[in-house]
Amino acid sequence: MKMVAAQYGYQIETEVLNDKVGRAFNDAANSAELRVAGYPRIEPKEESAEGVLAFDATFEIYPEVVVGDLTTVEIETVKADVSETEIDKTIEILRKQRVHFHTKGEAGEHGDGGAAIAANGDRVTVDFVGSIDGVEFPGGKAEDYAFVLGEGRMLPEFEAATIGLKVGEAKTFPLAFPEDYHGKDVAGKTASFTITLKKLEWAHLPAVDGEFAKSLGVADGDVAKMREDIKVNLEREVAGRVKARNKEAVMDALVKTATLDVPQALIAQDTERLAEMTRQDMAQRGMNVKDIPFPPELFAEKAERRVRLGLILSQLVGENKLQAQPEQVKAQVEDFAQSYEDPREVLKYYYSDRRRLAEVEALVLEENVVNYVLGLSKTSSKVVAFDELMGSNAQA
Repeated sequence: MKMVAAQYGYQIETEVLNDKVGRAFNDAANSAELRVAGYPRIEPKEESAEGVLAFDATFEIYPEVVVGDLTTVEIETVKADVSETEIDKTIEILRKQRVHFHTKGEAGEHGDGGAAIAANGDRVTVDFVGSIDGVEFPGGKAEDYAFVLGEGRMLPEFEAATIGLKVGEAKTFPLAFPEDYHGKDVAGKTASFTITLKKLEWAHLPAVDGEFAKSLGVADGDVAKMREDIKVNLEREVAGRVKARNKEAVMDALVKTATLDVPQALIAQDTERLAEMTRQDMAQRGMNVKDIPFPPELFAEKAERRVRLGLILSQLVGENKLQAQPEQVKAQVEDFAQSYEDPREVLKYYYSDRRRLAEVEALVLEENVVNYVLGLSKTSSKVVAFDELMGSNAQA
């Protein structure tokens, strides 16, 4: 026992003291009906009665949240429609995703693509070499480099010099690199490039016919059904983005109208959480994050807003009984499932894991709050263009 006491005594004593202090603190906080935010800072008192451990605990508590008069709040919501124009644009995108190239100027099943001269939309394969003051620079030389003219992968001067060339022709031209060019060694400098066109291909887009419809999953090749499927998918996507934009507008309004002191302990915890999420995301993308710093200030502003909104939403939910109901959660999961081939598997996926289901419950709860606030506030609505909406990425 003496050996055990000598080796483990200090560790055990520390664990017992921490346990007793934790219980004493919790009893005191509960007795005083205090909601502790974060973890307390414990400092033992130097003067204590024999056999008694006294300590001071410094901590933050959850604040009083005062939500202003929502009937006076003005919120602008958005809406958008899916027209035949948007369906046509989507079909064009789908066609471009299925493009295949043929040698330009050579007759084939789909034609010859016109004169064998490089033009926008053509795929060109070139050799090029660049120099500054007569000296080649790193990254300024390549062989058999392929790109599609007009897609913006190359600088405008490079594409302009390529247009009009025939296979075997070469051209030398000056190219001024922008001041903010990613290659710092050449940024702001003017280089001399020589390009040689080695291969020229024209883009053949598939016709919008039964075969095209089948490639999109329409078994019988019905083009009208394909268009209807595309419309349904676009409407689902538009509805999701409209909902996200309107939710963001509500959250902005709540942040402005509610008053509360956000506990720094909760901000610090969420800052660490955001940093860890970013670290894991970057690692999953194959990046080496071992030596990458993640300064807390990068995440502090977002963390403060998240904590603030969380406290406000909690207050509104509790006061107005806005909790997610089982039938709402089920309806949301079923809505998710509609876009999958086997909806039953999606239902099983969510209902087999409590954490996944909790994520759905959180979404439903937020939607309940949004509907509650919109029902009380002064709302106006504006129509946003489809392209503007689809180019946005609103996130609460």
